[in-house]
Amino acid sequence: MEYLEVVVSFILSFELIHIAAGSLVGFVIGLTGVGGGSLMTPILVLGFGIAPTIAVGTDLLYAAITKCSGIFFHHRNKTVDWRIVGLLAAGSVPSSIITVVLLEHIKAAGFNFDRLMMLTLSIMLVLTSFIILIKGQLVSYVSHYHGDSKVVILLKAYRPHLTVLSGVALGILVTISSVGAGAIGSAILFLLYPRKKPVAIVGTDIAHAVPLTAIAGMGHMHFGSVDYELLVGLLAGGVPAIYLGSLVGRYIPDHWLRIAIALILFAMGVKLAL
Repeated sequence: MEYLEVVVSFILSFELIHIAAGSLVGFVIGLTGVGGGSLMTPILVLGFGIAPTIAVGTDLLYAAITKCSGIFFHHRNKTVDWRIVGLLAAGSVPSSIITVVLLEHIKAAGFNFDRLMMLTLSIMLVLTSFIILIKGQLVSYVSHYHGDSKVVILLKAYRPHLTVLSGVALGILVTISSVGAGAIGSAILFLLYPRKKPVAIVGTDIAHAVPLTAIAGMGHMHFGSVDYELLVGLLAGGVPAIYLGSLVGRYIPDHWLRIAIALILFAMGVKLAL
């Protein structure tokens, strides 16, 4: 009983609305596999009126922590290609650090880069919504395509270079908006590595997303754009909800859920741009 009282008092010490938001997003992540950044950041900005810089910084650490268990699961099942993770990280980690440094200099110069983050977040949400809608067709296409056209031959020759460049782009975009490490990252891997199994693409993408979001999040910590009380509240609700969502998701076809989420992301992306 004493242990239960401690847990209850700990939970009540945080804003219940933050715990509810973490639970909602965590449940959707577990149910559909849609990345938390795509949902959490716009909810914090549009729903709670939190400044974009704080929302992005806090969500990056939320994503890094909640995805950690995914790495363990996929590594245990040998569905992570660590060579590809290394290539992506070779581009994303330096570009993320450089982006953080540039944002810090912009902030020190007195420039309000909230609008930059809002615009980037808007574009990434709209792009993510389209990728969610076409993901099934994309997986089907790349799993059945075995052509040897000049484009495919060229792609094979420069695949490592393109993987690093993709990492550079993801490092910049994820650091600014917290969106892209999941849906967009996996879409890039599907295109670059069409012969890999979908589960290996997902595992590799998660393995890369954790260090990227962690480094970007620590960069935001450095210049004070992380709300720790908010973060703990989101995690208190999100971590158990992800597990619950994964259990329920086994019995519910997620096709219509994905369409609904894609439409919601599209609407939020348009709203943020206005």
